[in-house]
Amino acid sequence: MLQLAHKKLEVYKISLDLVEEVYRLTKAFPKEEQFVLVTQLRRAAISVCSNLAEGAARHSKPEKKRFYEISRSSLVEVDTQIELSMALEYLKKNEIEKLESFPGSVFRMLSKMIGNLISEHNPHIPLSIFHYLAYYVRPPQHLRFFVPVECSPHIAG
Repeated sequence: MLQLAHKKLEVYKISLDLVEEVYRLTKAFPKEEQFVLVTQLRRAAISVCSNLAEGAARHSKPEKKRFYEISRSSLVEVDTQIELSMALEYLKKNEIEKLESFPGSVFRMLSKMIGNLISEHNPHIPLSIFHYLAYYVRPPQHLRFFVPVECSPHIAG
């Protein structure tokens, strides 16, 4: 196996634990969910660590950020599917105790990594503004990276 830097990251290690726990929990799902919810849940969990690894291997900051955002979005997908699994009574609250610790910490770490890339990309705008825009405001795609020219020589498009 390759000895790559992302394998030393705590967020990567936790995301691998997340995948293992998702596989363990979905083994007991009903057979009719084998090719529906089980597959979707497992793929989303795998996507978290896969996109994290791929983002870490990228050289440009916008590419790294894009893959980290995909990883974080896959984590939200896992969270939603766990909620659905509980609503459908495939999982019970006491069965997901170990799993519950993973999404929050992975989400925070990924958000911090994304925030760091944003602040490095445009150091003239305070990080707090970027956090607000990146996590709470979702403008239309054509406006997403609008930054006045005087704020940055690098306008993302």
